[in-house]
Amino acid sequence: MSIKILMVCLGNICRSPLAEGILASKLPKNKFTVASAGTGSWHIGHAPDARSIAAAKNHNLDISNQRGRQFKTTDFDTYDYIYVMDNSNYTDVINLTENTAHKDKVQIILNELYPNENVDVPDPYFGMTNGFEIVYGMLDEVCDIIADKLIAKHA
Repeated sequence: MSIKILMVCLGNICRSPLAEGILASKLPKNKFTVASAGTGSWHIGHAPDARSIAAAKNHNLDISNQRGRQFKTTDFDTYDYIYVMDNSNYTDVINLTENTAHKDKVQIILNELYPNENVDVPDPYFGMTNGFEIVYGMLDEVCDIIADKLIAKHA
């Protein structure tokens, strides 16, 4: 049985698709499944933002076949780990939890790098020109840590 990890951001077109692609590239596909979702519904069925696709491509990852979807309460039962990109996403997801087991699955992703600091992965959508590369670098670094922990625990 595969360990399932879900990456969550606001619209599921910028940060979480990058996080999905990066983490999936670092984990054995026969043991782990990585997906992504957004807390909002604006981009359901859409491909990731072209700038996310380009940033991934710059690092030899192809995320162009991903499609946006909205986070749903059944994700708590489907996924073993749920990583959110920022404090706002954390609040939105936690507000949907029905029990402690669900709540315990949800983590702010950068807490793996900066424990208990609740640092946000900035949303590059309206940001600087190189914002997607900066976000890629942050996610790549934290996904190394997550992959090492998951492999040590489950592989």
